[in-house]
Amino acid sequence: MIIDPIGDLLTRLRNAYMARILEVSSPYSKLKSDLLKILQKNKYIVSFEEIDEGDNKKSLLVKLNDVRLTKYIPTFKRISKPGQRIYIWAKDIKKSRNGQWIYVISTPKWVVTWYEARALNVWGELMCEIF
Repeated sequence: MIIDPIGDLLTRLRNAYMARILEVSSPYSKLKSDLLKILQKNKYIVSFEEIDEGDNKKSLLVKLNDVRLTKYIPTFKRISKPGQRIYIWAKDIKKSRNGQWIYVISTPKWVVTWYEARALNVWGELMCEIF
């Protein structure tokens, strides 16, 4: 049983990048799928797809960037944890240095990046930081 599914996904991605593995599998959830859409839009991963395993079970297959070609390993850091949730207004988040970092915020309706949350002027749970 996984206590923190988002932390588990980020750890799987981090470990795969460090081991130079190009595909990672993870159990499916809607929140993970939304997080992977953001990562794909910001080019931290190449693509992902939902795989039906039968018996009403799904998994996510994530294709990662080739570290040998990009020479860049992204860093994934979980901020809000199951034991300590961190909620924040988007206007209270400091801008990232040179636009290199993104913060992912889970709002009551959808999962967005910090700059989208600023434009929408919403609040939410500060899930993770990616740089």
